[in-house]
Amino acid sequence: MKDYYQKSINALQLAGLSERTQQCYTRSVRQLVDFYKQTPNKITEKQLPEYFLHRRNDDKWSAATLRIAQSGIKFFFANVLKRDWHTFNYLSAKRERRLPCILSREEVFQILSKVKTFHNYAFLSTVYACGLRLSEALAIQVSDIDKTRMMLHDHRGKGAKDRFVPLPEQTLLLLRRYWLTHKNPVLIFPAMGRGQNLGATSKNPMALDSVQGAFRQAKFAAGIKKRQVSIHTLRHCYATHLLEAGTNPRVIQRYMGHTSLETTMAYFHLTQKGAEDAYQIINELMKGFDQGDA
Repeated sequence: MKDYYQKSINALQLAGLSERTQQCYTRSVRQLVDFYKQTPNKITEKQLPEYFLHRRNDDKWSAATLRIAQSGIKFFFANVLKRDWHTFNYLSAKRERRLPCILSREEVFQILSKVKTFHNYAFLSTVYACGLRLSEALAIQVSDIDKTRMMLHDHRGKGAKDRFVPLPEQTLLLLRRYWLTHKNPVLIFPAMGRGQNLGATSKNPMALDSVQGAFRQAKFAAGIKKRQVSIHTLRHCYATHLLEAGTNPRVIQRYMGHTSLETTMAYFHLTQKGAEDAYQIINELMKGFDQGDA
């Protein structure tokens, strides 16, 4: 299995897929292999529909989880084992259209105020201030910061997209203060190590589990009861709060790195300002129409 694993990693890297996607895809193949207790080359096309039906009906996997598993397994068999199976043409889990949970600006600040360590505070504040994905923020390098234009260059985003996002002055000052605590020549958020003394020489970013745990603790301490609130929620809040402030959706699309404007427009469903403005406009339009006979 080790040989297949390495071949899979090589193919995923050549395809330009993110490290997070690589992890998800390889985990999907490992789950399939563990389920049938067979090496990948012994698994047949007929077994795949049976496997996904079991995961859906017996294990109650969500459509999102099934979709990731199908994509990962399809990639492996098509690109590593070179299987040209007809099954791949119709395997497709329906995408669930759920609106993400959104926090108010006050709730975001409440959570950030409860973050206990400076490195986690700097990281989470940057995620919100720049609307970054978790993996994008972890990968920020010193050379990505353009102090002259006050922009952050993200070239490690989803789908290998390249974009610039505004860097607020307060966020730049915060990042500078944090960087001075470790002075790593490459990474803004390096892994610090148990003794907090590896930052200057670390070649790896902070651990994913560490920042996720810090966010959960801060959310709990802030008394936020909303469900499905994660670090990624801060990115959704960034887009929604920009919309509420009147920012052009096309501009937000560019900052978020969305391919389609339709993706950005989904945030209109989450903003209260549009509804409040419409309510006020309707009331203005209807003035004087209450004089008729009942």
